Amino acid sequence: MAGLFDKQAEIYLDARPTYPSDWFSKLAALTPQHSLAWDVGTGNGQAALGVAEHYERVIATDVSEAQIEHAKQHPRVKYVHTPLSLSDDELLTLMGGENSVDLVTVAEAVHWFDLPKFYALVTRLLRKPGGIIAVWGYYRSVVSPTFDPIMKRFFDTTLPYWNPKAQYAFDGYETLPFPFESVGLGSEGKPLLLDLPKEISFEQFLMMLRSWSAVNTAKDQGVDLLSEAVVKELESAWGGPRLVRSVVYKAFMLVGKIKL
Repeated sequence: MAGLFDKQAEIYLDARPTYPSDWFSKLAALTPQHSLAWDVGTGNGQAALGVAEHYERVIATDVSEAQIEHAKQHPRVKYVHTPLSLSDDELLTLMGGENSVDLVTVAEAVHWFDLPKFYALVTRLLRKPGGIIAVWGYYRSVVSPTFDPIMKRFFDTTLPYWNPKAQYAFDGYETLPFPFESVGLGSEGKPLLLDLPKEISFEQFLMMLRSWSAVNTAKDQGVDLLSEAVVKELESAWGGPRLVRSVVYKAFMLVGKIKL
């Protein structure tokens, strides 16, 4: 998925909902040691910053150099651009070798990965026993009975332009392979369902829509999914460009440990 999020890196930084601090507290409570965490597909570093509150070091990686350039800095977070050309052994060395990582996190990204390859690498890297992997995502939002049907109609227009792997997210990770032992926070086929509330204006919500890969893919093909007419319809249903509404993003999480 290299390049998929390069063009919208700047707006991606400001457009997404934030992850609650208690998510990271719960994950940290599951690992006996807190030396090193790996945040994969870090994007703007949002999850890496939450993890850094509980771990001595966080290595945050992404295949998109543009995303890394816009990531938020933190003294315990080291951002590393990891192009797809990087071998598994090189990644292993970068992370400190086998059995070196206490926590692996993937926020809103694992569905894009080569899953067998990634999970094999995680299995080698996670500390045994005690290491934990947590993946989560979201895609659907709930705003109001007036806005939601119009938003659904817009979303349907984006479907032809998503990478097929996005279906895992549309399924709420229920179909996502996750070959790890359950620790009580979601398991393969049974993700933990969570809410991500955010107070946001329509202008901010529109920024998030503009950051969608499908919207940018369509634009590259000469199709403007967010035409002036579409934006006006969404804005009217929202109640105005500056009106701040409470939006609930519907999230889903899978957490597990290596099966010994």
